Amino acid sequence: MIVNRIELRHTKMELVSPFETSLGVELYEEHILVRVDGEGMSGWGECVVEPTPSYSYETLQTAWHILRDFLVPSVLGKNFETIHDALAQYAWVRGHRMARAGLEAALSDLFAKANGQSLSAFLGGTRKRVPVGVSVGLQSSSAQLVKTVEEYLRDGYQRIKIKIAPGRDIDLVSAIRKEFPDIQLQVDANSAYTLNDVAMLKKLDDFGLQLNEQPLGYDDIYDHSILARQITTPICLDESIYTLSDARAALELGSCSIINIKPGRVGGYTESKKIHDFCMSKNIPVWHGGMDESGIGRAGNIALASLPNFILPGDISASRRYYKEDIVDPAFEIDSDSMMPVPTGLGIGVEILMERLERVTVSKEEFKR
Repeated sequence: MIVNRIELRHTKMELVSPFETSLGVELYEEHILVRVDGEGMSGWGECVVEPTPSYSYETLQTAWHILRDFLVPSVLGKNFETIHDALAQYAWVRGHRMARAGLEAALSDLFAKANGQSLSAFLGGTRKRVPVGVSVGLQSSSAQLVKTVEEYLRDGYQRIKIKIAPGRDIDLVSAIRKEFPDIQLQVDANSAYTLNDVAMLKKLDDFGLQLNEQPLGYDDIYDHSILARQITTPICLDESIYTLSDARAALELGSCSIINIKPGRVGGYTESKKIHDFCMSKNIPVWHGGMDESGIGRAGNIALASLPNFILPGDISASRRYYKEDIVDPAFEIDSDSMMPVPTGLGIGVEILMERLERVTVSKEEFKR
């Protein structure tokens, strides 16, 4: 496979509604789309950076710089037998996992197509459908949250995750549990609490939560091990798991009993699979997180989530949960039982709607050899 052209696009897509977490409010989602061309085919990937360094130290500017000045030159114009040969060309780059993951996703799509495979099959997926849930941002009141959750339940979602923050926690969880006592319910704090909040976090044990996602510091593993010994709600780690080494340390310390895998956060599908396989060997369930991806990134998420140890429902909701108009066809929908079909076409299995893509493109840069 000779990589003869690469294109980067800064896209800006308006969300259906504002999405608020403890990190702030989002009205648009801005990412970098990566296109890799070779042998008459195109592979697409999504770099899930954001304009600000709130979730990750990487931003649109830093990822564009790393892609343009280091990652793209490492593979452009070269001939690779396998995708692993291509990835080896930029294995020397430390950190910048979202930038690396965006390029790996595009290369994976391209190599899957060249092999005559779906991306799911290329990654080792085993399932035709994957369980999905929905993530609900902070709402203006408990009553509004109940109304929003009720709408998602009517849409078919059977697992609900709500965002919480200091001062906006117990009342929200209590309202949902009172109205919907039997649903699969999770909470996600996005690192908003500290060990000084143990008393409040213990109160969450009364609500039968499936998990509490990343309650403490975004880069912490040790303090979570202390918290885990004082509460009964399972802790799921997200932001603090960047590598297989982090996952091993967290499980050895007892910091969590569930891990959220996001390929952008951990550096791509390869590292995601390593974490998945290790957790499966330890009987630790994993689930697939989301970063408000367009249909391009969502297609890749579904393919990865078709691996066997993605047991819990992922944050891979239908396209219309995020955008009035996606940039792929078909748009992603859920079944009545909160499942999403895994695309079976070549590569990511969806068509890129170029006219729509152009409308949401802020800028682009092309590289040729």
